[in-house]
Amino acid sequence: MQRWVLHIDMDAFFASCEQLTRPTLRGRPVLVGGVNGRGVVAGASYEARKFGARSAMPMHQAKALAGFGAVVVSPRHQVYSAASQRVFQIIEKRAGIIERLSIDEGFMEPEALVGATPEEVKQWAEDLRAEIREVTGLPSSVGAGSGKQIAKIGSGEAKPDGVFVVPVEKQHELLDPLPVGALWGVGPVTGAKLAKMGVETIGDLAALSAKEVEISLGATIGLGLWNLARGIDDRPVVPRAEAKQISQEHTFEKDLLTRAQVDAAIIRAAQGAHRRLLKDGRGARTVSVKLRMADFRVESRSFTLSYATDDYATLEATAFRLARYPQQVGPIRLVGVGFSGLEESRQDILFPELDQQIVVPAAPDSEYESGVQSSSAQAQIITDVHGGSSSNTSSRIWRATQDVFHPDFGHGWVQGAGHGVVSVRFETRSTVKGKTRSFAMDDPLLQEADPLDSLDWGPWFAENGTAEEEESAEAGD
Repeated sequence: MQRWVLHIDMDAFFASCEQLTRPTLRGRPVLVGGVNGRGVVAGASYEARKFGARSAMPMHQAKALAGFGAVVVSPRHQVYSAASQRVFQIIEKRAGIIERLSIDEGFMEPEALVGATPEEVKQWAEDLRAEIREVTGLPSSVGAGSGKQIAKIGSGEAKPDGVFVVPVEKQHELLDPLPVGALWGVGPVTGAKLAKMGVETIGDLAALSAKEVEISLGATIGLGLWNLARGIDDRPVVPRAEAKQISQEHTFEKDLLTRAQVDAAIIRAAQGAHRRLLKDGRGARTVSVKLRMADFRVESRSFTLSYATDDYATLEATAFRLARYPQQVGPIRLVGVGFSGLEESRQDILFPELDQQIVVPAAPDSEYESGVQSSSAQAQIITDVHGGSSSNTSSRIWRATQDVFHPDFGHGWVQGAGHGVVSVRFETRSTVKGKTRSFAMDDPLLQEADPLDSLDWGPWFAENGTAEEEESAEAGD
């Protein structure tokens, strides 16, 4: 009987959630992430990706690529967590057991599809995607094949917003031309070994004999990769244990001897670990730096923050506080950065520098009215001074893209603030593109709002609570 494993991946998940809850952003290049000088892109809409912007890219580089029309949005992880919870609730009802890989992707092996034809699998996946879209408003892509490897590659082929089914007889048409690095488990070290053997594609690896692979890569890792290259993947779909730590480390062929080399290694490891942290969907309280010296001594140092965060600038700065250098410990051969103390909930302190700063609004945009922040306007950060005497200075501080509420206009988000005025666009998932209105910064009727209200899922929240609440209840049990 044909086995069918499916991999679902939500399309540009963070950016799609922002475009869902803020209709003005639909069709525009959206960059989710830090807006400070060293911010990193956590998510990019497909409109932004057309310009070359992508996740894990420095924000200043992504903004330069996407141009004046790009809109930078501070992450709202409580929104993404709630949306993820609802999406996987739908999947679980249809598919049963899910192996979640991150906040926006996972594997399933529905019993209803055992022995099904490729056409039946495609229809099942289309029906699932249609329900997710109807209930949540979010797009997704699904790949299907005889195992996890094929299914995951298939979902990549399906993007954006599609289904890609790989029948067994066509597996090698898909796999063989792909670079060998597309296989799970082929990292830089293994890739380098394969390159020395002349293995560049998955088809090249599959063509080797079992003995050649075993001698070159080992009986366990080597033969496992070889079987994946041949389309043999019998790994079961099972719920995954939640990671307690996310880290990345690199061993260098030549010992690091200078401060600059170690700094570059820390940045490389921190960026790699940060990419994994963003995919995981949680924030970290503890940052660790691991060093292995040329004489194989190992030193690990860690620091715990007072809050959980996924802000790259904060995590990188903490890692540098822990750094040690060759002048102190001798030549260094391995550098690693890890994040632990992982939590779903975060304090509203993802970007601490913004708590004391605001953004000057852009000039009115003729198509989208006034207030939408362009990339150049987002860079204009000033201290909130009303002007004139201290008695006219506003004590209210508003951040661009912050959620707010006004009793006359409902839920909205800040598009810009400065010179004693804050511009707000009022809209949610269930509205059309909203109007922008301006208020005095100290207007008592304008209040901070819960970002979850932008989803406008009141009845569902009443029945299900939030991801953070569920986690607390489970911990209590």
